[in-house]
Parts: sequence; structure tokens; C-alpha cells
Amino acid sequence: MSAPANQNKIIKWVDDRLPIFTLMQHSAIEYPTPRNLNYWWNFGSLAGFMLVVMILSGIFLAMSYTAHVDYAFDSVERIMRDVNYGWLLRYLHMNGASMFFLTVLIHIFRGMYYGSFKAPREVLWWLGILLYLAMMATAFMGYVLPWGQMSFWGATVITNLFSAIPVVGSSIVTWLWGGFSVGNPTLNRFFAFHYLLPFVIFAIMFLHVWALHTVKSNNPLGIDVKGPQDTIPFHPYYTIKDLYGIGLFLMVYLFFVFYYPNLFGEPDNYIPANPMVTPPHIVPEWYFLPFYAILRAVPNKLLGVVMMFSAIIVLFFLPWLDTSRVRSARFRPIYKQFFWIFLADCIVLGVVGANPPEGIYVLMGQIATFWYFFHFLVLLPVLGKVEKTRPLPDSISTPVIKKSMEKA
Repeated sequence: MSAPANQNKIIKWVDDRLPIFTLMQHSAIEYPTPRNLNYWWNFGSLAGFMLVVMILSGIFLAMSYTAHVDYAFDSVERIMRDVNYGWLLRYLHMNGASMFFLTVLIHIFRGMYYGSFKAPREVLWWLGILLYLAMMATAFMGYVLPWGQMSFWGATVITNLFSAIPVVGSSIVTWLWGGFSVGNPTLNRFFAFHYLLPFVIFAIMFLHVWALHTVKSNNPLGIDVKGPQDTIPFHPYYTIKDLYGIGLFLMVYLFFVFYYPNLFGEPDNYIPANPMVTPPHIVPEWYFLPFYAILRAVPNKLLGVVMMFSAIIVLFFLPWLDTSRVRSARFRPIYKQFFWIFLADCIVLGVVGANPPEGIYVLMGQIATFWYFFHFLVLLPVLGKVEKTRPLPDSISTPVIKKSMEKA
């Protein structure tokens, strides 16, 4: 790669020795992007934006946090009351976790709707699922750090799930705890991992973007780029679009930060951890609720744990489970209907997970869990073989130009 001719002497001097400006020119400015991307494609950049917010706010919070069972709760209260703008940092971080998961979940469902997991984007999809798993581990460990009632008992319940694994389960639990119960070694380990994992997430995200630039972006039509007429430069068209999306997103994000900062939290977590008092209903964060419902849908502990982890593992096989050659749901009328049913099923699982496992919620959880796996393991393979799809356009530019002419 060669440096652009219009660079000033300092930039050219640096670029000749470390071609970072040329890399940015080719990868972030001139990068050819499908010309028909809609606003659902904004959520990838929003997830990257939230990762930066979470890392920066987390670093500053760590400066005033004490990872010790006798001081953790008080150190969080000190951050809220005595550290300059500590309340803002904590609320940005607390609500930022929910916003981060929201952007990533919308990004995942968008990929499922438009078939962004299909060849040649399988590795890109895998890296996205690995990102999601790393986020879940980071969020769980972060939830333990305030050392409130829900933090302590959430850590106790979730780590105990590993004891269901034959032979090595007890050893895994002992290693996670750093002893024979949830205590100070557990808190120290979780703090260390919570601080480290965001940088692992950043590394996986780098690979995710690298894979994206290798196989190029999918688009709402789900067809391949046929030539220069199907693409436009990423800058200024999509940089402006992303900035507009970030502006709208910030209004939603900061609304929760300033007006409803504890909406996504549990009141019990403002009570110091007490191993002698069990909360009446232990509830994880909202982004864990569907998997929590799957875990409780099965009476057998080991089978419940297997199914909970399988709910994520099955996503790795999605490129082969969906046997249709057509990517986008726009041209798959039956698949489109089942996609919305699947989305509703995930919401039902979240509602079930938020409520005690009794009464109607037990049956709802079992039906929703059955449909979750039925969708992936039975419906998608069969539907791809029997569904009659609509004809695809010749190129990306064809419907775009036709729509522009109709408006004119």
C-alpha cells in the first residue's frame, strides 16, 4: 500500500515507516460497502462504541474499588458518594452493560434475519458468538463485584451449576471459588477476570472486523456484490449514518443513566452480602434470563446445565442447520414468519426467567425451551429444503436505482 499523494510531510514521513494512515484510508474511508445497508447495520458500530465506553468507565471505577469482602460494598458506596462524578461513572457502567447487550443482541438477530451467517461468513459468525460468550462471562463476574445480596447469591448459584458436570465438576467449582465457599478469593478472581476479559473482547472484535473486511459485508438483499455500481465508499456515507445512529442511541442510553439508573438492577443488591440470609427470589440480569429459564425448564440439574449451554453452542452450527441457499428473509416468506415467532419465543423465555418457577411459568418455560431447539434442529433444516423462495434481483443496484426513479 502506498501513501496518498495529498498527505502533508509529517503524515507521509510516518506513513512511509508505519503505514497506519494508508491502512485507515483503505479500510475505513475508501472501503467499498454495499450501497443498500439500512439502519439495522448501525448496531455493529454501536457495539464497538459501547465496548470503548465500558472499558474506559471500568478503568476509572477500578481506581476506587477494593476487591475484598469486608470493603467491596463500602468502596462502591464511596464511589457513589465521595468520588467526583463517581455516581456518573458507575451508572454509565451499570447501564452500559445492558446497552452493550442490547446492541449485540439486535446485531445477532439482524444477522439471523438477513442470513449474515451463511457462506462465506461462517468464521465471522463464529467470532461474533465468541464475543457474546466473552461478554456473558465478563458481565457475570462484574455483577458479583458490588458484593450485595444478589451478587453473592448469584455467584453461589451460578458457580454451583458446574458441580453437575461428572468427575471434574467439583474441582471446577473449587477452582472458581478459590476455596470451599464463595468468599474473598472468589471476589479477587472475579475482579481480575472482569478487568482482563474486556481486552480479550477487544481482541476478538478486532478479528471480527478483520474477517468482515475479508469476506465483505452482507446486505438486506442477501446477494453478493456484482461490481462497483453496487458499492459506495464507507466514508462519508456510512460514517455519517453511524454518527447519526450514535446520537439517537445516546439519547436512549443517557435517559436511563440520568432518570432511571437502577431500572435494570435488583433492590437486594443494595443490601450487603450476607451468607446467612437467602433472598426470596434470586434473579440474574435481564440478558441472562432466557438461558436461566432453559436451565430451570428441566428437572434434572445436569440436563438443565447441558441444555443451557447448548442454547448457545447450537448457534455455532447455524450456517449448516439453515439449509436454504437464499440468505435474506425478504425472499423467504415462510422463514420470515418463523423468525418472528422465534424472537417472540426468546422474549417469553426472558419473562419466564424473571419469575419464580411455579404455576403457569413452569409449563411456559418448557414449551418455550422446546420451541427454541425445535427451531434450530428441526425447522430450519426442513424449511430450507421445502420453502419456495421469491426471485432474487440481478444486483444490489437494481432495486436501489428503481426505487430512486420511482421517488423522482
